[in-house]
Amino acid sequence: MSAIRTILLAEDSAADAEMAIDALREANLANPIVHVEDGVEAMEYLERTGKFADRADENPSVLLLDIKMPRMDGLEVLQRIRASEKLRRLPVVILSSSREESDLARSWDLGVNAYVVKPVDIDQFFGAVKTLGQFWAVINAIPDFEG
Repeated sequence: MSAIRTILLAEDSAADAEMAIDALREANLANPIVHVEDGVEAMEYLERTGKFADRADENPSVLLLDIKMPRMDGLEVLQRIRASEKLRRLPVVILSSSREESDLARSWDLGVNAYVVKPVDIDQFFGAVKTLGQFWAVINAIPDFEG
């Protein structure tokens, strides 16, 4: 298994995705960042299907996941990940503008690792994403075993 794994960003807002990618790059992470625009693409990436069928058989270091996305929302993605033998240990961080109590509760019930409400302030947003990236991509290590 390679030392530097991908950060997967599932975000339908081009502006929010660009800000998150800029913040991760500003954190000086060596991790490649893959951006997908909805939950269907996120699952295709994770399950290595569709246009991602040829990618390396390795889970990302972390999935930064928006909740409100077209085709398949973030909560459904999270539910499918936690139900998957191969993906269930993948760290998932909800990065959402939703402050709805039901979204927060459902995320925790489904086994999210962290839930971050996107700050409206650009500096706070950058700071939050940089910290997330550094923790989940560098500091935190997930178990490297099957079973």
